[in-house]
Amino acid sequence: MTARRSRRRSAAYAALALGLAGSLALTGCNSHSSKKSKKSSSSSSKSKKRKIIGGGAAAAGAGAGAGAASRSTTYCTTGTQGDYKFITRTDPSHVILKYHNSKSRSCYLYNSPMLYFGTAKQPLGYYEGAPSFGKTQRIEVPARGDAYASIPTTTAADKGTKQSVVKIGFMNASEPTQHGLSANIHLSQYASLPSVGKTAKVSDWYLSDKLAEIKTNTGK
Repeated sequence: MTARRSRRRSAAYAALALGLAGSLALTGCNSHSSKKSKKSSSSSSKSKKRKIIGGGAAAAGAGAGAGAASRSTTYCTTGTQGDYKFITRTDPSHVILKYHNSKSRSCYLYNSPMLYFGTAKQPLGYYEGAPSFGKTQRIEVPARGDAYASIPTTTAADKGTKQSVVKIGFMNASEPTQHGLSANIHLSQYASLPSVGKTAKVSDWYLSDKLAEIKTNTGK
């Protein structure tokens, strides 16, 4: 083999090696770019998942807060002597029952008060009809706020005799059963004892005495 032919062959081998090296470098670069792209895509996906999970947690927290706020309003309690007042009014004759929520949070009253005057075993009737699952009246009494009910006494039977003691029950949400009953409320604290007969009927609870009177046609 001549020297010239040897030099040509060496040059060809060198060119081939150079080409292979370039191809391998390009393949490695593409592989590195692909891995970097996949890693970036995976990181973005995880970030999105974290955002969604975080949003869900925030929403759950907000829901829990709303539930807590809802639970802060409960049934009113029957309270004590000082939480009640009976007011006798005339023209037309009726008696207003005023209840004071002495608590620092609002509470619910349902339908009518259940009034047991004297030694009565059954409460007064309901002027607006007995509550049922189809008829439920509910009011929210503010903290330190008041609620009212009206008892028309326009007939002799409804007016009956003067009463000196009464027990008061509060109704459950959808039926005429009580979830609480007060101790005896003594009415001797009034200059004039309220007169309420056995046939009298009491209205639902309202947030104003005027509205209770309108509902029982005893307002002026």
